[in-house]
Amino acid sequence: MPNAWAQAYPTRTITLVCPFAPGGSADIMARLIAQKLGEGLNVPVVVENRPGAGGMVGANFVAKAKPDGYTLLQITGAYPAASALASAPQFDAVKDMSMVSMVTSYPFIINVPPNAPFQTFTEFLAYAKAHPGKLNYSSSGIGSIGHLSAELMNALGNIETVHIPTKGGTTALSELLAGRVDFMFEAPTLSLSYIKSGKLKALASTGKERYKPMQDLPAVAETLAGYETISFISVGAPAGTPDAIVQQLNNEIRKFVAQADTARRLTELGGEPQTSSPDEMNRFVANEFRKWRQVINQRKIERQ
Repeated sequence: MPNAWAQAYPTRTITLVCPFAPGGSADIMARLIAQKLGEGLNVPVVVENRPGAGGMVGANFVAKAKPDGYTLLQITGAYPAASALASAPQFDAVKDMSMVSMVTSYPFIINVPPNAPFQTFTEFLAYAKAHPGKLNYSSSGIGSIGHLSAELMNALGNIETVHIPTKGGTTALSELLAGRVDFMFEAPTLSLSYIKSGKLKALASTGKERYKPMQDLPAVAETLAGYETISFISVGAPAGTPDAIVQQLNNEIRKFVAQADTARRLTELGGEPQTSSPDEMNRFVANEFRKWRQVINQRKIERQ
């Protein structure tokens, strides 16, 4: 049976659901994946944007789709975060999705306006401690990874900053560029060009170690021990998708991520190209889900 599946797949257009609005960093990545996956499989792969509920609208759609390999989900760091926040989830984020492979991963950058009253992350923390509740930050919504990353910083740094959720896309970044909020956690995909042009100032990166393209930028963990937040882009399929199809998709992702032009583009977009086995990806997402559930409980964030 697996061989029959592999020979029969794919024969028609594949839909890659991006669970965020057009124009954002996730959408940019989704279109790159769709292009490359389509080239490898020799069928059209179209991106369908289904934003809402921190990515859960699109994820729920895919989780309940026919498990035949023709409806895939672009999974980002928001997936385990939003799943952990759901008070009445419509599907099980771990059991109802078959992970295919990682594509790229990257830290967030803590960005502030260039005229901010602090120029380093240490100064930022000192200012926040001296002015509890004064600093605010934007994110793509309640339960977004940007939101929870800031709450993890609040917890470990013993500070209080105010969350200003937006409706996603580039709205949160626009609020920061306009000076209407004080800081935000943003993926390098969207923030690097503004940092390079001087429209934003980077204070720190959120990975365990310093971000390779910006080695002069300290990691939050250098000041707040144990802090680590990364986002990622991966691909998933509805649970029950035949193993042969999942493996075929995994093989194609490994091939195109290894291509020099793809690796270069992923790096330009601020990520580190990397792939994984389906099992490795399943374990990683499950661990992220547990981490964010702990932050949500500790910070008493209302489940949505």
